[in-house]
Amino acid sequence: MLYIFLIIAFTLLQALLIGHIHILGVATPLLYVYFVLLFPHNFPKWAQLLLCFAMGLSIDMFSNTPGLAAASMTLLGFVQPYTLELFLKKEDEPDLRPGIATMGFTRFLVYSIMLVVLYCLVFFSLEAFAVINATEWLLTTFGSMLLTLITIIIIDSVRR
Repeated sequence: MLYIFLIIAFTLLQALLIGHIHILGVATPLLYVYFVLLFPHNFPKWAQLLLCFAMGLSIDMFSNTPGLAAASMTLLGFVQPYTLELFLKKEDEPDLRPGIATMGFTRFLVYSIMLVVLYCLVFFSLEAFAVINATEWLLTTFGSMLLTLITIIIIDSVRR
């Protein structure tokens, strides 16, 4: 039930508020990626894939990006458990929920960077098939990555 609420909250926040922010015309914070970062270590992989697809599909409906967010979020949902395993210690709890408070700043930052970079590269590369402009693609991808990471770190720091 919590994850359904998070899907609705992140989708509405992105669609109604954050999706309209375009710094210098290229950088948009993609806060809904934070949804994937929050899955605990022992969360069922099938449910994670399904929830990530649902989140991506709901973002696509509001953002007029047919299938881009759904494909990118599903890939991120698939990769997240394996990426999280790279940053876990043996003494960590099996139901560890990723965050600065549980993982430490550096581990959470690197974990976030890996997933946000993957998401932005896939999302904006798929989007680039419609409009091929390498400079715009690089600016949009890098700007959105940076803005998304800053937003995620700030929110996770305040969350605890």
